[in-house]
Amino acid sequence: MAAAVRTRTWKRPGSGVFSQWMVFFTVLLGSVHETVAAPETGLWKITIVNGSRPLILKKAMYKDTDVVLKVVSCSCTKTVDFTIHWFLKYHPCYNEYNNIEEMYERTPLSRGESLDPKPNAPGEYIEHKHHPIPCKSDLLSLPGLHKTKATPRTVISPDRSEELKKSDPDWISAEYDAKSTRENVIATTWKDGPYLLVVKVMSNKPELNWNLTVDVVMKGSHGYISITEWPLMIFYMVMCVVYILYALLWFVWAACYWKDLLRIQFWIAGVIFLGMVEKAVFCAEYENTNAVGSATPGLLIFAELVSALKRTLSRLLVIIVSLGYGIIKPRLGAVMHRVVGLGILYFAFACVEGVLRITGGRDNGPALITAIVLAVFDSCTIWFIFVSLAQTIKTLKLRRNPVKLSLYRHFTNTLIFAVIASVIFMAWSAKKLHLADCQSDWIEVWVEDAFWRFLFSFVLLVIMFLWRPSANNQRYAFTPLIDDSDDEEIEEFIASSNIADGIKLRADKSETNGTAKHPETNPDEDLKWVEDNIPSSFTDVALPVLLDSDEEIMTTKYEMSKLE
Repeated sequence: MAAAVRTRTWKRPGSGVFSQWMVFFTVLLGSVHETVAAPETGLWKITIVNGSRPLILKKAMYKDTDVVLKVVSCSCTKTVDFTIHWFLKYHPCYNEYNNIEEMYERTPLSRGESLDPKPNAPGEYIEHKHHPIPCKSDLLSLPGLHKTKATPRTVISPDRSEELKKSDPDWISAEYDAKSTRENVIATTWKDGPYLLVVKVMSNKPELNWNLTVDVVMKGSHGYISITEWPLMIFYMVMCVVYILYALLWFVWAACYWKDLLRIQFWIAGVIFLGMVEKAVFCAEYENTNAVGSATPGLLIFAELVSALKRTLSRLLVIIVSLGYGIIKPRLGAVMHRVVGLGILYFAFACVEGVLRITGGRDNGPALITAIVLAVFDSCTIWFIFVSLAQTIKTLKLRRNPVKLSLYRHFTNTLIFAVIASVIFMAWSAKKLHLADCQSDWIEVWVEDAFWRFLFSFVLLVIMFLWRPSANNQRYAFTPLIDDSDDEEIEEFIASSNIADGIKLRADKSETNGTAKHPETNPDEDLKWVEDNIPSSFTDVALPVLLDSDEEIMTTKYEMSKLE
């Protein structure tokens, strides 16, 4: 029976195969960003002063989203008339205006009189000039703006665009009256996708000092949230429910077998709890942005800190599982200090990177440096995981424990599947989102952030089922004795009996030959000599490095109890 079981045990791949997987995983996690910057704002309050640059705002919106531009207040020393000129453009390429601020500074000549930073970029646009708005020092309220009657035009060359304006001068100035539309709604989006809004304020007396405060609102039927982040908010809601189910399932398992819980199962419970808190905080963050119009800085930073803690404990969980904690060794000893040190450093850099990314935008230098440091830490972590996993499997093979070996075989297969899925997704993401000149699949942008969280939740689910509390918990728990099968114990017993018989026959033969007998000795002293000098089994000689001091002590006590 035991021989048949041994033939089905898993064979560890060679070191070359593990090295390839380690390289893959190193490249993988060195390139992964698990979190994105703050959600897109849908409400702005901006103060414009004399000589300031035009306002440039971008947002991905649903069709029929109202764009509101409201003049809240103005301040001037003398009477001044303001003219508001705005430009709203739909562009099919999501990454067309990624570096819009820098682009506007570098293209003053190419755009000419146009408000479009890239006049030749494909898309559709609406342009409008409102009637002059008077500003007086004693003015209590300002008149509202009316919605334009202009229909979207396809982007053409600047020369032809000027010809169209001259042929249809009312296109840029025609408005609805105040009774036909809601006040201060200047335009309505006509397609799902990314939009660019440029607002320029001019005065008839440019030499005077003045300032103008305006509110810009982009709110649709779904709220303030952008079209690219609405699916991500739904994803966080679903994942929050999934982690609640994880927690309930784990609690039921733990309550049923609370007397036999292993230490590793408490780690798993902690990771599940932090995952549930993380998803709930991110879900609250997106819900708050959708309801209020802008993200709350305190909530964003708290979400990043919780996410950093959860990512740290998730990596530590995989590390200690790979080391065989609670399975082949009762404690990690000196290795625990390295694991804890790695976790503390990763948590510190993850917190710094998250806060810098939230406060400084997506493309800032300090956040990029900390992201590179995190990539190095991830690479070291994955290397450590695979080296530890290879050593654990080797130990279980030498101990001939098919139950625990099968457990780690499934865990290794899960990690290999995660590597393959990650490499495939990275190739797809690079082609569709990062290396594409025109990122036309903007509706799939949310998948890049959601995939990594979903992948870890899948790995966590596999770990939960492999290390779930059960009536057979002790089959997977650490035992001080080497896990040999029954027939091996029988073979050792027969071998030790044969050795004893040989010693007895040799002693009888020496007596018949006339050799003097040895003086009688105390049986307790003989037994003590046997315990000190003869190994209890062949495995104690073959595997001394696999047993720590506690295991040796417990093994000796067990053997002494058998001899007594």
